[in-house]
Amino acid sequence: MDKKTCFFMGNKHTPGSIKESLIEAVETHITEYGVNIFVVGRYGDFDSLVKPVLREAKKRHPEILLYLLAPYALIQQIETPIDFDGTLYPEGMETVPKPLAIVQANRKMIERSEYLITYSHKSFGNTQKIVEYAQRREKKGLIKVTFL
Repeated sequence: MDKKTCFFMGNKHTPGSIKESLIEAVETHITEYGVNIFVVGRYGDFDSLVKPVLREAKKRHPEILLYLLAPYALIQQIETPIDFDGTLYPEGMETVPKPLAIVQANRKMIERSEYLITYSHKSFGNTQKIVEYAQRREKKGLIKVTFL
């Protein structure tokens, strides 16, 4: 089986009203795109919304793997969430200063994922910049971006 990775990234202030769209997007990525690895962060409303959706998806599709992105793994012990398969610390993060760790980890995940599911409505700052980076990669056929 080919490994296909989907990364999640969104605003720290994300409304719960996107949950149904999120559930549908995850199911589509599994059943139509063949995604079998999902990676989500642990900060903000978006990540908090994604984790239970992934847990439910794993009950329906036990073959999928779920990972928590751990940008501070070298300086902070992270527990693997229930029903997740582990944590992921992107290569090359060892020299990244702590204030830039989340931004760099997100960027590295964009570079190593085939899919991105995002909520960046009216977003400014780092989330928007990384989504724009993903969109430039999408134009080159390197990633598929799904907006919620």
